[in-house]
Amino acid sequence: MAPRMDAFWMPFTANRDFKQSPRLLARAEGMHYWTPEGREVLDGTAGLWCVNAGHARPRIVEAIARQAATLDFAPPFQMAHPLAFELAERLIELTPPGLNRVFYTNSGSESVETALKIALAYHRMRGEAQRTRLIGRERGYHGVNFAGTALGGMGPNRKMFGASVAGVDHLRHTHDLTRNAFSKGQPEHGVELAEDLERLVTLHDPSTIAAVIVEPMAGSTGVLLPPKGYLQRLREICDKHGILLIFDEVITGFGRLGSPFAAQHYGVTPDMITAAKGVTNGCIPMGVVFTKQEIHDTFMEKSGPGIELFHGYTYSSHPMACAAALATLDTYAEENLLTRGARMEAKMQEAAHALKGLPHVIDIRNTGLVAAIEFAPRPGAPVGRRGFEAFLGAFEKGVLVRAAGDNIAISPPLIIQEQQIDQIFSTMREVIESLA
Repeated sequence: MAPRMDAFWMPFTANRDFKQSPRLLARAEGMHYWTPEGREVLDGTAGLWCVNAGHARPRIVEAIARQAATLDFAPPFQMAHPLAFELAERLIELTPPGLNRVFYTNSGSESVETALKIALAYHRMRGEAQRTRLIGRERGYHGVNFAGTALGGMGPNRKMFGASVAGVDHLRHTHDLTRNAFSKGQPEHGVELAEDLERLVTLHDPSTIAAVIVEPMAGSTGVLLPPKGYLQRLREICDKHGILLIFDEVITGFGRLGSPFAAQHYGVTPDMITAAKGVTNGCIPMGVVFTKQEIHDTFMEKSGPGIELFHGYTYSSHPMACAAALATLDTYAEENLLTRGARMEAKMQEAAHALKGLPHVIDIRNTGLVAAIEFAPRPGAPVGRRGFEAFLGAFEKGVLVRAAGDNIAISPPLIIQEQQIDQIFSTMREVIESLA
């Protein structure tokens, strides 16, 4: 019996269209979903960039059930539970050296808000309260809270809500189809786009800028990779002017590119990393902010007695989330999943780029276990229509991918096998050949 659908206002969804022709998922295991009718669907998106170890992994399921029966909730303010400390120690084994302090949140959006608030408070603690300006980047996505929306660079996410946060500016995006179309891995051209930060520094005065936040690889706008040398140059400019550099690794963290974090993959260490999604394999909501010790120590040394940071959430370090995260890290370690993307990259690259030359395909991009196919917009149709039709076509043929405008993003669980990569891209070939 189909559920009534009136009451649920769905997020990031065309509600009126969806409820006329709903796409429902009833259960999941391993690499697959099943619809209520029993139709099998290969998960080509790791849920929503988050189910990195595959669905319904027994170790994780059992850890959640055991924790629910042992300690279902513990207050995080002025109290704690042992798993929160154990998990923090496990997590910093995966981060670049120096990023060894952990603050818990419940989502990527909350991680971004937390990191930006820490940045503002850090400068104030150091006697530079005038550093209030925050810099994002066009075509960036940093969640949907006020600061994340303002710092993000996706027009539709911003236009409905007005300015939301003052004192924000944006770097230009790095997507250059003219010079970099069909790149394999990092594009060759575009390092000079990092100089945009020097332009903004000159415009606003470096002493007013608190932080720059970028996704090392922008996922939600269609898998936009950084040009070679770009992130290194951003790091240099931030160091020159005393600006904090934040990497939003909500998507790239926990193995997506073939390293635990994109910071290691690209050889650039930021001052903070925001993470979520893969930390619990998507099973229980959780987010994390990693900071350099120097940032943490500034709060410990320069605040007055009592609370050092007036920030946190009721569900920060939730016991069930910590249990899920510890079991997820065990699963990643036992199966070497955090580096598996590097081993599978050549297969993914070959399969993705084999679609070059198909109708309407104007670019293909890939790195690790992630790829994107970009379509030319259909003349006279809304932007993204061709991409959405490709998403629908793939779902009807038993493969779940993600539409991002006129891009199809493919980011399967890290447990994917070669024949399943072939299935995803052979299905995409059929779908693309049928697109108008």
